[in-house]
Amino acid sequence: MKKILFVCGSMNQTTQMHQISEHLGDYDQWFTPFFSDGLLGKASDLGMLEFTIMGRKRAGRSIDYLVSHNLQLDIGGTLNEYDLVVTCTDLIVPKHIKRRKIVLVQEGMTEPETILFHLARNFRWVPRWIAGTSTTGLSDTYEKFCVASEGYRELFLRKGVNPSKIEVTSIPNFDNCERYLDNDFAYRDYVLVCTSDNRETFIYENRRRNIEKYLQMADGRQLLFKLHPNENVERATREINLYAPGSLVFAEGRTEEMIANSQMMIAQFSSTIFVGSALNKPVFCGLDPEHLKELTPLQNKSAARKISEVCRQVIDG
Repeated sequence: MKKILFVCGSMNQTTQMHQISEHLGDYDQWFTPFFSDGLLGKASDLGMLEFTIMGRKRAGRSIDYLVSHNLQLDIGGTLNEYDLVVTCTDLIVPKHIKRRKIVLVQEGMTEPETILFHLARNFRWVPRWIAGTSTTGLSDTYEKFCVASEGYRELFLRKGVNPSKIEVTSIPNFDNCERYLDNDFAYRDYVLVCTSDNRETFIYENRRRNIEKYLQMADGRQLLFKLHPNENVERATREINLYAPGSLVFAEGRTEEMIANSQMMIAQFSSTIFVGSALNKPVFCGLDPEHLKELTPLQNKSAARKISEVCRQVIDG
């Protein structure tokens, strides 16, 4: 029986990999949290990358999820010779994975292109990961790249991705956003703010200034803050209570349901904006609304199945 390794990471990546695997049950499936080799692998082992998906905290969450669903673990992907590797990121591709056939699946929102993006794209000695998800797809180590929408296909083509490798499939977790409208979340008709983990990943953010801006945008309406899973909850809650007293603050809960019940959402470059866009909410995120609509994943309710079909083509073809 042919073997497939699914490389997970964040809970978004992990659940997407699981959904795809459910359509590939006739293969021998194995799963791993995200990992690296070389210097980054050593740094991860020493606990120096806790702010990334290679950190012990996020890896632990992924492992707990996989174990709870009785999925086979191969941490680091070294137990077997794999016929296919399915992953949500190619910012880092370990050497022994490069030797396998790979299907890359777009995880979600890609970050804006900065000077680091242009350095990573134009100079091989600059690692892609230093520019974040803006360099997704640039490794060219994969057979196929499954993307969210025609808008993203055009974006990746402009960046230099091989057009013959791109398949527009939509992406799991974002291909059926209307299902979030049916929920039992207790609050409604508020202005939702989805915060970022910029500071935890060493990116400057003036949180006080941003909160004051959110208050102005809410114009007297109830503010509800959903904190980023990687964020310092105690610090963020303290700041919100100080600068926007009376706001609701949630560190846990289904962000998608909070978006569904909101009047308007405010976010930075977060995949949550796809849900707001798909549900026709006013979304303030720094992107032109029409461009956001073009990028929003297809609402085909079948992304995992379509991606599995691409996987079959690669593994058997």
